[in-house]
Amino acid sequence: MTEQLLALLPLYGLPLLAAVTGLSCLGLPLPASVVMMLMGAFAAAGDFSLFGVFTTAFVAAVSGDQVGFAIGRLSGATIIARLARTPSRQDTLARAEARINSHGPLAVFFTRWLIAPLGPYVNLIAGATAFSWARFTFYGAAGELFWVGGYTGLGVIFSDNVMSIAEIIGDLSGFLAAGVVALYLGWRILAILKHRNGTA
Repeated sequence: MTEQLLALLPLYGLPLLAAVTGLSCLGLPLPASVVMMLMGAFAAAGDFSLFGVFTTAFVAAVSGDQVGFAIGRLSGATIIARLARTPSRQDTLARAEARINSHGPLAVFFTRWLIAPLGPYVNLIAGATAFSWARFTFYGAAGELFWVGGYTGLGVIFSDNVMSIAEIIGDLSGFLAAGVVALYLGWRILAILKHRNGTA
């Protein structure tokens, strides 16, 4: 599917970039970062306007975040309960909720780009809780600037080797996500052990 999607980029360009980016912010498993890099490379070659690529991806990312937040605000409890039925999503939701509860605005900022797999879940939880929409919008947009600017910029800079760079970054993102999971599980184990020692 990824190969077919990437093959359509030269034909559908900015609309496809907008769709992939926006839908990925809603949790669909689409290669938005790779698409941004490729569009950056196309812009470097003169096939697309760099301003158009950046603006399209940024607006789509912020719009996707806003839709996720609105879904959380309107029917968050129902959606979260449905997502929590599967163990892997339950863990992801728990991590996202822990980030929002402990770090608030910084959780929104960093889950746009550094730990992006948690982003869609943070959107829902932020909407479902009393998190301020204005703060969510400000920190979310700031984070999306990093995400969109970073990947589009990498596509421009490394336009000749963009697929190799995308592969390396994909591996690093996987390692980072695994590290976040390991840290969360370690924190939970320590909390349980402390609780048991306290009640012993």
